[in-house]
Amino acid sequence: MGNAREDETYFQRSSLFWVTVIILSFGYYTWMVFWPESIPYQSLGPLGPFTQYLLKHHHALVHGGYWLSWMIHVGESLFAIVLCKSKGITDARTQLLWFLQTFLFGMASLYYLIAFRPKRQKQA
Repeated sequence: MGNAREDETYFQRSSLFWVTVIILSFGYYTWMVFWPESIPYQSLGPLGPFTQYLLKHHHALVHGGYWLSWMIHVGESLFAIVLCKSKGITDARTQLLWFLQTFLFGMASLYYLIAFRPKRQKQA
């Protein structure tokens, strides 16, 4: 009986490494899109001129890519809910945690849910 309850509430946090990488990269991407004039390009080494080039020559692609990446995260989050239900994770709070974590961290979260193998109860 205890195993079934564990399956219903299974949740695994994303690794700190990937959480940090994603927060920093999405944070920088957001900064590029909304406040490019405040970026200290000269202080960023090779990333500064590369960012300037992208914003100057591929402005629409940068903005479109930003919104596309968020839409992909929305899709991954919805898929996480479907996966939760198919794997027997029925606790609403746990499903919400999977949804939010996957929305924020994408595949770095979804990986753990895809890899999860629930313990199935034997049918009597």
